[in-house]
Amino acid sequence: MQSAERPNDLPRVGVYVCHCGTNIAGAVDVAEVARYAAGGVIKATDAVMNGEVSSVFALVRPPGHHATPSQAMGFCLFNNVAIAAKYALKQYGLERIAIIDFDVHHGNGTNDAFYDDPRVLYVSTHQYPHYPGSGGAEETGGGNGRGTTVNIPLPAGCGDAEFRQVFTEIITPVVRRFGPQLIIVSAGYDPHWSDELAMMRVSVRGFGEMATLIKGLADELCNGKMVFALEGGYNLNALAASVTATFDVLLGNAVADPIGPPPRDVGGPDISALVRELKRIHKLDP
Repeated sequence: MQSAERPNDLPRVGVYVCHCGTNIAGAVDVAEVARYAAGGVIKATDAVMNGEVSSVFALVRPPGHHATPSQAMGFCLFNNVAIAAKYALKQYGLERIAIIDFDVHHGNGTNDAFYDDPRVLYVSTHQYPHYPGSGGAEETGGGNGRGTTVNIPLPAGCGDAEFRQVFTEIITPVVRRFGPQLIIVSAGYDPHWSDELAMMRVSVRGFGEMATLIKGLADELCNGKMVFALEGGYNLNALAASVTATFDVLLGNAVADPIGPPPRDVGGPDISALVRELKRIHKLDP
């Protein structure tokens, strides 16, 4: 695991790197590497909470958001983000953490880890129906945590415009209402139009827009305290360009898209009915 910080004249952004490839079944000592990945996100959280940097991107693999306390699944061994969130709650006495997950697959492990916990807001945009089959709009939390799970099940074919709509009309007001002291992001780049593990149509610029909106929330609500952790993304060219776009947002640079929009872009599905239903479920202003 390595760490690096930008020069003092640039925004204070950290990066922690731990990688073992995407084929975890064939990796040597994968359990050890997975522990480093989980530790990397904890280290990133420490760096933000201790004021070493204002934001961090933990470039770790294996990803984590499918893993449960008793089961590894979907390339995930340990739930890096859930572990870091639980650590931050205990270590720093935080009362409210928001987790935003824009991976194309629903983060069932993270969803379940905090389903009854009112201290953690979990928000997920994901293709639905799709692996792992969970994440319906009606899954909103249980017990004292009712209302702090916000699942946004998007139909296949959604692109920049549809993600912009749900970030603006659902995610932004929900996170503002919750008022987090820290934002952790499960950053999965498999909604990119060139990624073959799903059927979304997000561009590199679209990921830049999401990062911009999340950064704006962090600046507004929690003094910029924000931890990005890498989840999915399996087209390496799209992954590299999208991660770079996220760094550009965090560093205040212009976002470039070397790949461009999807070919034959005829527009995405109409999600207005879904947005209205989510607003009703989560008691947002019409």
